[in-house]
Amino acid sequence: MKKRLIIALVAGAVLGVFCIIGASVRMSPETDYLFAFWYNRLLMGLVIGLLPLEPVFRKMIVRGAIVGLIVSFAFYSATDYADFLGFVVGALYGIIIEYVSVRYAR
Repeated sequence: MKKRLIIALVAGAVLGVFCIIGASVRMSPETDYLFAFWYNRLLMGLVIGLLPLEPVFRKMIVRGAIVGLIVSFAFYSATDYADFLGFVVGALYGIIIEYVSVRYAR
């Protein structure tokens, strides 16, 4: 469990950097916005890392997408629904974090 949590946190932090890069290309956000975006992905890694391992691939993918959307919705709603793409990509990042943390935690 501890190994999965660390892997998920690192994956969330790395994907958060990609979010910062993507947001910087699409718009000219403030530093606080970029930090909040990164932090949201880190929290996504924390939430996914605390979940038990899911051995069934299909369920793992669905769970990653759902958790990704739920965590991303917190940021999306806090920004007055300004970045729909960032919200939707949260599902993809949730899948990636879930997959990576399961794959390398075994």
